[in-house]
Amino acid sequence: MRWQGQELGVADASALPGLEHLNGLVQSVTTPEFAGVTFHEVLCKTALNHVPGASAMPFDWTVNPYRGCSHACVYCLHPDTMILMADGRSRKLREVSVGDVVVGTTREGAHRRYSPATVSAKWSTRKRAHRVTLADGTQLVASGDHRFLTERGWKYVRPAPSGSPQRPFLTTNNKLLGFGMGGAVVERVETDDFRRGYLCGMIRGDGMMLKREYRRTGSEHTYVAHRFRLALADNEALDRSRRYLALAGVETTTRSFAPATPTRRAMEAIFTSRAADFATVGSVVAWPDVASDEWLRGFLSGIFDAEGSCSRGILRISDKDPRILAMIDAALRTHSFDFVAEPARANGVVAIRLRGGLGARRRFFELTQPSITRKLGLLGAAVKSDAPLRVVSIEDLEEPIDLIDITTSTGDFIANGVVSHNCFARGTHEYLELDAGRDFDTQVVVKINVAEVLEKELRRGSWAHEPVMLGTNTDPYQRAEGRYKLMPGIVGALTESGTPFSILTKGTLLRRDLPLLRDAAQSVRVSIAMSIAVFDDALQHLIEPGTPTAAARLDTVRAATEAGFRVTVFLMPILPHLTDSIAAIDDALTRIKAAGATRVVYGALHLRPGAKQWFMEWLGQQHPELVSSYLGLYPGASTTAPKAYRAWLAKRVRPLLRVHGLDGHAEDDHPRGTPVAGLAARADARAVGIVTTSRGRAATAMASEPRLF
Repeated sequence: MRWQGQELGVADASALPGLEHLNGLVQSVTTPEFAGVTFHEVLCKTALNHVPGASAMPFDWTVNPYRGCSHACVYCLHPDTMILMADGRSRKLREVSVGDVVVGTTREGAHRRYSPATVSAKWSTRKRAHRVTLADGTQLVASGDHRFLTERGWKYVRPAPSGSPQRPFLTTNNKLLGFGMGGAVVERVETDDFRRGYLCGMIRGDGMMLKREYRRTGSEHTYVAHRFRLALADNEALDRSRRYLALAGVETTTRSFAPATPTRRAMEAIFTSRAADFATVGSVVAWPDVASDEWLRGFLSGIFDAEGSCSRGILRISDKDPRILAMIDAALRTHSFDFVAEPARANGVVAIRLRGGLGARRRFFELTQPSITRKLGLLGAAVKSDAPLRVVSIEDLEEPIDLIDITTSTGDFIANGVVSHNCFARGTHEYLELDAGRDFDTQVVVKINVAEVLEKELRRGSWAHEPVMLGTNTDPYQRAEGRYKLMPGIVGALTESGTPFSILTKGTLLRRDLPLLRDAAQSVRVSIAMSIAVFDDALQHLIEPGTPTAAARLDTVRAATEAGFRVTVFLMPILPHLTDSIAAIDDALTRIKAAGATRVVYGALHLRPGAKQWFMEWLGQQHPELVSSYLGLYPGASTTAPKAYRAWLAKRVRPLLRVHGLDGHAEDDHPRGTPVAGLAARADARAVGIVTTSRGRAATAMASEPRLF
């Protein structure tokens, strides 16, 4: 981290207009995590902002912890990069969601250890990519701005652009930290051979098959009994075996096998007594004349679930059947694992131990994909490995491709088996809501004492507990909030004072504070609204390159709904000729309804001064055929679409709202002074009743709008 010291009270010629003599300026901060962004940390004198009486806004009070916005991203990886989850399994980056728990790292004294990390944000972008190849064959496709952890610290994939400050970057002398993938990432699928191999390993390792002739009671006649049973304490492996048997035509019955004891977990069993099923199971687990690579992969998976262990960094598979041990040997050799057979124990059991450390264990798990999660654990292990992770080449792919970023609670995650840095600020804000050009997203003012000042202001006897709105100027859950964590203090101050409040955001970081907001809603009225403008991923990459995807925001809506909130979605701005078709609006409302939202506020594109020129340049590059139409809709200095277009849009949206069972209206349907769903509505303080709660004074909900929680 580099600190740019600032003397209080001294004019700064390089400061933003209006900040030259900002006596409250503590310091200006630049960090590698937010490349291209400067945070001006200030001590504010006031936190509550009164909306001017002439404003069309339907609320009177706001709190803005930030000026400017860091909703953007520079670091990014290929969507097919494998991310290690906290349960020990891997998932493609494109399949990772906000709220998932992945594996990150934390420092404990002099050591770095693998630890759980919660994904707080996910972003999509399109950038020029590079392929980094390691000595073990691991490959990573990332932007030049991405960073990986080496034995010499964090390093970018490529040097800084010409004219920018120097930064550490990867060379072929660097070794990355982690365990690698041992080669290219291969997507594993469940083939028929894999399933048969799995069942052979599982049933021969832990199953029971009995065929016996019995004499019937009171008769000289006999009958042949067929019994198949598989009893396990781990339902993951039992469920998989049941499913594979069903695909083979064997229907089994599930029952309790053994109750839990102080020293043993409960066990369930699947079984069948039908002769035909017994015969089918026998054929499925028969040793093949020639075992394919897929059969051997499945066999290793099944026998590990049945007879394997991974404890204290040692992976073993134990058995005493010579045929099973020989097949384990053959399977490990076929898939190029190094191993050793330990001396037989007194009971004849032989343990085959995998060699090669963490890298070999992770490659075994990625290859075989066993069922039992508890055997896959990595958390707590030290970040060290003998895997050959030296960088052997860095290739410029010379074209932009779709890339994805995530943010985690530890600041890092494991990508293709190496430690990858968190993904933070891009150099551009979403084009449609800029107030002051590039400075809006590269120069962010942070009111670091906003919670303390707000708390004092709310204690004043003159404060009438009117509703407060957060998020109408700058997003309170922008990416910088993950660094500064100002919102918990703001929410706490509003709640303790009994002040109702609303939040409008497009940031998925809101999920972090849902427990706090849920507690607050027990005492005061809390409203939540999510802004989602573009639902087409390709168009969003172009229009809003640094914001969370519509899917990520809808996941946040769903999480807030599950927490008990009635969430409003702001479907705006709707872009003429781009997102205003019936199909586009219908798709958006379908997804909004499925996420659990109850209300929709919609509106046409506004082109404010500063944003208008930038947007028209973008339109000329991406959709030149629409330029003349937009000049007709937004002539001269006009900022809003004409009334005729807004009326046409309403006739298109309103029937679809009814079809989907959503309450909703246009943004300009509510004149000043009337409540707007999802926002802290303007209120006559004399009409708001005051009740006493355990947290203090709380304004009752206005009769014109139901409580949102």
